[in-house]
Amino acid sequence: MRLLDQLSLPGDLVSLSRDKMDQIAGEIREEIIQTVSETGGHLGPSLGVVELTLALHAELVTPRDKIIWDVGHQSYAHKIVTGRLPKFRTIRTYGGLSGFPNRSESEHDACGTGHSSTSVSIGVGLAEAFRLAGEDGEGAVVSVIGDGALTGGMAYEGLNQAGHLGSRLVVVLNDNNMSIRKNVGAMSAYLSRLRSDPTLSRIRHDLEKRVQKFPGIGEGLYTVGEQLKDGVKAALAPGMLFEELGFTYLGVLDGHNVSSLRANLRRALSIDGPVLLHVKTVKGKGYSPAEERPDSFHGTTAFSIQTGEKIDGGATAVSYTKAFGQALVHLAKEDERVVGITAAMASGTGLNLLEDALPDQFFDVGIAEGHAVGFAAGLAIAGYRPVVAVYSTFLQRAYDQVIHDVCLQGLPVILALDRAGLVGEDGPTHHGAFDLSFLRLIPGLTVLVPKDEAELQTLLASAMELNAPVAIRFPRGPGLGVDLPDFPRPLRGPWMEVLKEGEDVLLLATGTGVQLATEAAGRLAEMGIKAGVVNARRVNPLAESGLEELLERYSHVVTVEENVLAGGFGSAVLEFAQETRLTCHVGRVGLPNRFITHGDMASLKAEIGYTVEGVVGEAARVMGVDVTRV
Repeated sequence: MRLLDQLSLPGDLVSLSRDKMDQIAGEIREEIIQTVSETGGHLGPSLGVVELTLALHAELVTPRDKIIWDVGHQSYAHKIVTGRLPKFRTIRTYGGLSGFPNRSESEHDACGTGHSSTSVSIGVGLAEAFRLAGEDGEGAVVSVIGDGALTGGMAYEGLNQAGHLGSRLVVVLNDNNMSIRKNVGAMSAYLSRLRSDPTLSRIRHDLEKRVQKFPGIGEGLYTVGEQLKDGVKAALAPGMLFEELGFTYLGVLDGHNVSSLRANLRRALSIDGPVLLHVKTVKGKGYSPAEERPDSFHGTTAFSIQTGEKIDGGATAVSYTKAFGQALVHLAKEDERVVGITAAMASGTGLNLLEDALPDQFFDVGIAEGHAVGFAAGLAIAGYRPVVAVYSTFLQRAYDQVIHDVCLQGLPVILALDRAGLVGEDGPTHHGAFDLSFLRLIPGLTVLVPKDEAELQTLLASAMELNAPVAIRFPRGPGLGVDLPDFPRPLRGPWMEVLKEGEDVLLLATGTGVQLATEAAGRLAEMGIKAGVVNARRVNPLAESGLEELLERYSHVVTVEENVLAGGFGSAVLEFAQETRLTCHVGRVGLPNRFITHGDMASLKAEIGYTVEGVVGEAARVMGVDVTRV
């Protein structure tokens, strides 16, 4: 029987010997590897922080003390040691554990996370809340942030405030020289310098002692030569950047030595003020394929433990992501003004294809979506045609830049929104549920939605022709298996594409809704109901002349969209019908106005009614037909 199953965790961690701590760490790794090999998930990040997790829970008492896991993809060991071991193998499955910290799942999850660079700000808020509460608010606060997340600007806003306030906050910098892939930028180079040269700390200490011993000038240097002293320290001292922000810097520590981590955590928690604990870890620790290919095992599908090879899910069609990347490479080869920009998600957005083919026309800005869009605006002002490829859920982090820096200026920036709609197992922090709603209200922004992977390539080429801001949203996963063009060409047909003529009801769909509408029309035909199907390729601005003609022909209309219904495509159609005083009856099928849980796509769509049956039912409701009697 495993030691892991015999202990009462996390309480028993306090008194465990070093050998038993190592044994527990090994058993936790085995549990994580076995589970993720079956369910998929964030393997590398969680394997890298097992010892750190054990040290934290040995020195802290949660939920009184608070641990905030930045992003949260490294929280699997935390879940195991906080009472969720019996359900751990349900992680990321429908009805099972979330793949991220979740306040509704456990009192040990101080804050739900899923996006990057937020932990320090949240930690400062908690620390100041404890301070304001006085004795009633006793508790330690620890924010665990990776070096990849430290490329995000919000992290520095939090560090700046903590240093200014002198907050009792411990920031653990989990430094593995990786985010999803190798980190980029000046901060990465700075941390690399600290990691690779542990003698810097000793040099600083020796230098200060020797300076004090200089006859006649030692004390003077400390009283009237502070600028010189700080200059020397800045040149040689590790962590000086954080010290200048008001933090006590401790590091660099071995992130896989539990005893050392515990001792330094105790020291950090005893300091009256903000502390940065710099911990060096190995991403994928304990599983050779993940250590050797950390970018491949950051987030992974199911895989063979023996070989590390991914298990083929059976999809044969080209993914939307790959179709986008291929089209962008074609267009960038034809026009050297075309550049691609990613916020540390090159492979996830298909921009790795551009990076390989045309590296001079590719930029990775780190986990900094707001900067990515502002950077694109600067390129556009200078005459380039930037394409910012970003997950729909992460574009929310750059909303001000989209409005202020791009659309208000009327700049020809293309926003390529991957993972629009539901994404499955990653859940509510990653579902791209809101982009049609928050984008279509922006003046001057054209919003395009393809029905399949070939149309995605066509609409990307169409966007290049427009000298204005454009957003293209498309889903995660394989396409429909349609033939792709040899070279992406702009659309020459109408924005409203009639796929099937009808008489009784119009199924007006966009994106993935087109496939649902097409299948629903077949079901309705079996009931004797003649349904028309139209593909709305442009959601903003609406193709008003074509839409008005359609709404005059059909007295019953059902819109279908994989976006929240509040403010989405269906809302736009309703608004247009009201403004033009058309008397058609409009029903809507889409995502409900709530946060949708995690799980396999089929289960999620069935739960919310984003199915063929859901479209048929809504069409019957709008028409006043009882489908059970047809």
